[in-house]
Amino acid sequence: MLRLAVCSSETLLRSFSALNIARGASTAAVNNSFTNSKKQSLLPVSVPTLHNFRGTSFFNKLPAEQIWKGVISVSNAGKKRGRGKGSGRITPKDLNKGQVIGFGKANIVWPGLSAPIIRGRELVQQQQLPEDKEREAKLKKIRDEMVNFKRLKLSPLERGWSGSKMPGRSIGAPDPIEDDHFEGFDTKCLELKTVVNMKGNLGRKRRVSAMVVTGNGNGLAGFGFGKAVDIKTALRQAKNRSGQKLMYFELCNNHTVFHDFYCAFGASKMFVERKPEGYGLKCHRAIRSVCEVLGIKDLRAKCEGSTNVQHVVKAFFIGLLQQQSHQQIAEAKGLHVVEIRPENGNFPKIVASPTVCRTEAELESNEILDYTQFCMDGKIQLKRKKFPPFYTKFRSWEIYLKKREYLRNQDKVRLRLLSETGEVRSFLTEKHPECKMGPAPKEE
Repeated sequence: MLRLAVCSSETLLRSFSALNIARGASTAAVNNSFTNSKKQSLLPVSVPTLHNFRGTSFFNKLPAEQIWKGVISVSNAGKKRGRGKGSGRITPKDLNKGQVIGFGKANIVWPGLSAPIIRGRELVQQQQLPEDKEREAKLKKIRDEMVNFKRLKLSPLERGWSGSKMPGRSIGAPDPIEDDHFEGFDTKCLELKTVVNMKGNLGRKRRVSAMVVTGNGNGLAGFGFGKAVDIKTALRQAKNRSGQKLMYFELCNNHTVFHDFYCAFGASKMFVERKPEGYGLKCHRAIRSVCEVLGIKDLRAKCEGSTNVQHVVKAFFIGLLQQQSHQQIAEAKGLHVVEIRPENGNFPKIVASPTVCRTEAELESNEILDYTQFCMDGKIQLKRKKFPPFYTKFRSWEIYLKKREYLRNQDKVRLRLLSETGEVRSFLTEKHPECKMGPAPKEE
């Protein structure tokens, strides 16, 4: 039986010296030459070192599934505190894939395991072969292919509203229903959140709620909701429901709404303004996503009150449903709808005419004749007064204006000359054609 005794180095030296003395006494009868050679061959005394070693741990006690679970999972208490949000980035790998029993890093031949016991008439012996340098590289390649996949590069306009979050991103067209295929449709996620419902037997039951909008970019759009345990199921459910609730909205010149309107839902209020081509979409990000799938390119919308995404989207759809075309307004008022634009020299252009037009004598004294005021149902949006910049009160601003006085309106004159004559020219050009902007022509 072996025992480990705790003692100091001095005690060990004394015990070894006692052993040497006893050994010398027992060999006194040996001749001197043998004794001298024996003493010279003795090794110097060394103190043995003791190391505690424990050969068992949870790595060789637990299976791989439980070890991976401890790495990638989060406890229920940790989830309540918001921990483990990045745990989805780590996925378990099967480390046994690509390895065979009997073939290891040492590359040893084991008869009966990695090689036959008898090869021909010879008995195969255990031996170590040269190290296989490609083995580790092959294992790393196999393990990298398990998880690491090349992500699709998205343009900045397709990445969503904020970072890598789903709201604002496109998720494709709805699934076909029998023979009906949603060709040309696109779906965008508007809201994705976690909701909790208290159950009597399960406690807090967590689910994912998704809101999406789908459209073909030509006036046909609809929105839908979905709830499920995981994100993919909730998005697919909402996408398919939105495809079953499509509504058609007529667009003005295929780029904007017919008129300004006011709409509201819950505590959310919205003023929507019609804008000319090239203005763009200046509105809430959820309204921008709705306009993109609907086909509206130029619009301005001002939200007041609550900015709840669901209420804002519902209010906008209500406003689109309540808008009237030019012909409908002409029939309702019994008057011509006339468009006057300053870029057209304020020349009146009849947009729509009623079947029976009223005369001037039939008009009431307090009747609303302004197109925008009639469409807004008498409501007027309170616009904040624009105050002058702070630097206009400084004396340096007056000095700047005096220095720039001789250059004022030059930019407008330049644009007018370019539009009328096609070049920037002086008033002397008609009398002297050589008076032109730019370097003088080279003499031949």
